[in-house]
Amino acid sequence: MARYFDVHPDNPQSRLLNQIVTLLRDDGLIAYPTDSCYALGCQLGSRPGLERIRDIRKLDDRHHFTLMCRDFAQLGQFVQISNSVFRLVKAVTPGSYTFILPASPEVPRRLLHPKKRTVGARIPQHTVTQALLAELGEPLVSSTLLLPGHDDPMTQGWEIKELLDHQLDAVIDGECGTEPTTVVDLSTDEPEILRVGAGDPSRFE
Repeated sequence: MARYFDVHPDNPQSRLLNQIVTLLRDDGLIAYPTDSCYALGCQLGSRPGLERIRDIRKLDDRHHFTLMCRDFAQLGQFVQISNSVFRLVKAVTPGSYTFILPASPEVPRRLLHPKKRTVGARIPQHTVTQALLAELGEPLVSSTLLLPGHDDPMTQGWEIKELLDHQLDAVIDGECGTEPTTVVDLSTDEPEILRVGAGDPSRFE
């Protein structure tokens, strides 16, 4: 049964964040609100957490997982980013964009696209997510909470608790957006918009 954490949207309680991070470090899987919609998240090195995300979402090995990063310093440890790409990303972050980029050696191989050796990365603009990342001290491996056969992602904590109670270790209650991120592939010479979502795609067109 998943624990339900009512975290303050403006002043997240350190005590609760610490409890959530303890669950993550014990191979836990959480559902948490972001500036786009709810996401599933596990620790970077958690093989069981990753497999549980794959199972809930019915994902194949070509799915791009996202590294939810606190800031550019952290993002730069896990992806390879040129000066021109950095300027593009910097102009729209933090925000509701996910960027597909070449992964650095710091990223576990099981997170990578098997052919491209790329991974998703983003910096969210959400107080609770940022506080959680600060407490964790590393990126959170994430995937949009979009269930198989559903057209829209999940956006209500109580509904997630009811539906996925026995598949998660924790649900963080909180406000979030209603659309997934806009996904932009920046791993080649020309930006390619893979999904139009909450972020304005016009500057990448």
